[in-house]
Amino acid sequence: MIILRHCESEFNRLYNLSGRDPAVTDPSLSAHGQDHAYALVDELSHKGISRILVSPFTRALQTAAPIARALGLTPQITPLVRERGMYSCDVGSPASVLAQDWPHLDFSHLPEQWWSPLPEPDHALSQRAEHFRQQMRREAQDGQTLVVSHWWFLLELSGQSLENGDWLPLSP
Repeated sequence: MIILRHCESEFNRLYNLSGRDPAVTDPSLSAHGQDHAYALVDELSHKGISRILVSPFTRALQTAAPIARALGLTPQITPLVRERGMYSCDVGSPASVLAQDWPHLDFSHLPEQWWSPLPEPDHALSQRAEHFRQQMRREAQDGQTLVVSHWWFLLELSGQSLENGDWLPLSP
């Protein structure tokens, strides 16, 4: 599989300016983040990606969208790869709102409030990452799976800190 941290969000942009939580829930990508998401199409389009698993947070959905369009794929909403509940940005949009905003994607399996509690305990994050690892090992796939997720989750999954828009191949 290939893991990808979402591109820069408005939360990331504002947090980097002030060093404080800017109280932005489920932020969209910043202008820089949007440009970066489109640039990822060139980087990833020749990697044999046949499936995209994406966190339900808006910033992850917006990162996955141009890649999915270029590859003719429909991202699969995968709440297991959501961000760890730590900051305001880790409060998501209700499933009904996401379904309205992204009508071509299937959110029917999500409860209305699908994100983690704030703060999410270490053991809960570890269990989610291990559950995802095991799920990926069980699923035989033709081609590559692209997983669009978040810093805390990907750090727990891979042991590596990824910057916004960074990606790397990972064996589950």
